[in-house]
Parts: sequence; C-alpha cells; structure tokens
Amino acid sequence: QVQLVESGGGLVQAGGSLSLSCAASGRTFSSYAMGWFRQTPGKEREFVAGINWSGSVTYYADSVKGRFTISRDRAKNTVYLQMNSLKPEDAATYYCAVRTGSIVVVTTRWDYWGQGTQVTVSS
Repeated sequence: QVQLVESGGGLVQAGGSLSLSCAASGRTFSSYAMGWFRQTPGKEREFVAGINWSGSVTYYADSVKGRFTISRDRAKNTVYLQMNSLKPEDAATYYCAVRTGSIVVVTTRWDYWGQGTQVTVSS
C-alpha cells in the first residue's frame, strides 16, 4: 500500500499563488509517475498535472499551462504543485495520485490517491 498525504491548500485571492505538497510513503515502486487532479462538487475529477519518475517529463492540462508547475523530490518521495495567477475557476479539492509507469490523464488509471486538500480562490 502507498499512503499519500497532501498539504498546502487554503484560501487565496484571485491572482495569488499557492503551493501544494504531497508526500508518499509505504510501498515503493521501481518507477512511478505522480500527478495532481482536482474536483469540484458535481463534476468529475480532472487531470491537472503529471510528472514522470525522473522528473524529466511533465504534462499539464491546458487550463493550467503556464500558471502551474509540478515538480518532485525523489529523495523525499514528494511531489509539489506551484500554482500562480490563480483564478476563481481553479478552486477545487486537489488530489495527488501515484501510478506505475508513465503519465496518463485518465483518472481511473492511477493507482493510489491522497485524501485531498481544499483550494479556495476568492474573486
């Protein structure tokens, strides 16, 4: 089993910045991707950003490209999401996830999930 614990959510004004962290513990994989997703009430969980095992490949949803940056510290088994120029539509519960293999945007293909952290953006 893998445990994922997110932190860093909170309230921020539109145009502001927020940084999320997600620490993984438990079972380790030989190589795994880490990703961030978000979900608002009544909507499906959507892919936000992903990063591969080495950190050499990242992928972003079009809606956050140029504003969000995903990174990881392999030694700490931690993935980060730096969110800049936040918009009210970025408000959601953010989840980190882990899967073996490469980055995919399909939610159901990720193996482990964190409990989520709330991001609120005031206009």
